Amino acid sequence: MTHVVTEPCIKCKFTDCVAVCPVDCFHEGMNMLVIDPDECIDCGACIDECPVHAIFPEEDLPEKWKDFLELNAQYAAEWPVISKSQDPLPTAEEYKDIENKRHELDPRPAPRTDEG
Repeated sequence: MTHVVTEPCIKCKFTDCVAVCPVDCFHEGMNMLVIDPDECIDCGACIDECPVHAIFPEEDLPEKWKDFLELNAQYAAEWPVISKSQDPLPTAEEYKDIENKRHELDPRPAPRTDEG
């Protein structure tokens, strides 16, 4: 099984989850993170660290976000790995409680850096 990053991450991109992950399974897009299902070891360390409650075990994925399982796998193959915590997006506080923001997802990868 894997864990899945869902809609609440969009336009927030808090990286508390990245800091506690024992493997490099997080990948970074312009305004969201995703988890590589092939790299996730199903430890669950990231769940409680997410301030917007965007991460779920695959088996507990809410019905309204089932498509994020495939979305995580797709973008994990396209976006760079992120292995270090960084500041959230400037829009994080404004968007952390907003629902129905799937249309705000930017499919572009985050710029690659040497810092991860």
